[in-house]
Amino acid sequence: MEKISFQEWQKLDFRVAKILEVEDHPNADKLIVLKIDLGNEQRTIVAGIKSHYKKDELIGKKIVVFTNLEPAMLRGIKSEGMLLAAVKGKDEEIVLITPEKDIEAGTKVS
Repeated sequence: MEKISFQEWQKLDFRVAKILEVEDHPNADKLIVLKIDLGNEQRTIVAGIKSHYKKDELIGKKIVVFTNLEPAMLRGIKSEGMLLAAVKGKDEEIVLITPEKDIEAGTKVS
């Protein structure tokens, strides 16, 4: 595993986000489109978690998002960040990284 310096680590911006809306991706079976609240702004992120979470269990959930990742077009939709998740085992079970206690959207994770 490649090591990074503390200065490089400080460039990464992780924030708590609240999921406001969840939609199926119109051009991909495994992707969903999330509208998230980062406290001072709302963004859209695309995530490959459709087979692991139902829409209704995601709405209102607080997650951790990598916010200063360069935006990417994923099957025609601009994704403005990346949610953090753990991937377990050969079946690749996905578990979202969430705050242990309730905390405001936009709070910096360090």
